[in-house]
Amino acid sequence: MTNFYYALLASSVVSLMSFAGVLTLVLTDKILNKVLFVLIGFSAGTLMGGAFFHLIPEALSETVDGMLSIFVWVIVGFSVFFVMERLIKWRHCHSGKCHVHSFAYMNLVGDAVHNFIDGVVIVATFMTDVNLGIVTTITIILHEIPQEIGDFGVLIYAGVGKFRALFYNFISALTAILGVVVGYFLSEGGVVPGFPEALLPFAAGGFIYIAASDLIPELHKEEKLSKAFLAFLFFVIGIVFMLAVKVYGAE
Repeated sequence: MTNFYYALLASSVVSLMSFAGVLTLVLTDKILNKVLFVLIGFSAGTLMGGAFFHLIPEALSETVDGMLSIFVWVIVGFSVFFVMERLIKWRHCHSGKCHVHSFAYMNLVGDAVHNFIDGVVIVATFMTDVNLGIVTTITIILHEIPQEIGDFGVLIYAGVGKFRALFYNFISALTAILGVVVGYFLSEGGVVPGFPEALLPFAAGGFIYIAASDLIPELHKEEKLSKAFLAFLFFVIGIVFMLAVKVYGAE
């Protein structure tokens, strides 16, 4: 039960990342774009590192059905995130320049679904191992910061007031806590046998999808070689950071 409370605390911290949009109120557009660009590269690296160094290895160590089932769930996770993005028309607008108006509210719905899944992933990892839960939470937070700034920008572009946009983002982010509660009762109540074991590789597939199809393409849009190299450098730093957490955190 203690691990469940840890998961609730972690999801609450993740929900507070919805207020990252306040950065747009105190930073100039030029500085904000530079910060976001570096954050996107770093978060892409941590997502990849989190999937390959933490979630998949942990799932392999826990499985009783063989390695093939784990990689099937990785593909399922990747595919579900792909379908979800298409059906809900969810996308991240890190530069805040998406050409949308009514889409802004649909973006909130998509973000709420995404945050709910984050919550389920958080509780599944905490119930498996506290250290894995902490690493997963850090990975999600690093991804949430640029995403939430982008979502805030979408709402502002759509004509929503700044304080109302922050409030809407926060309400959407609270579904992470709901995800923790639902995920806990699904796994601990025996409603879905093997739920945590399947969810770890499923989440890994989702992490890989977000990094590969959403964040990395944003980095490829940069035409200036020096900035592109800087983004790649922070991408590598993100991967090395997750590897270091895995190697030294296990000691």
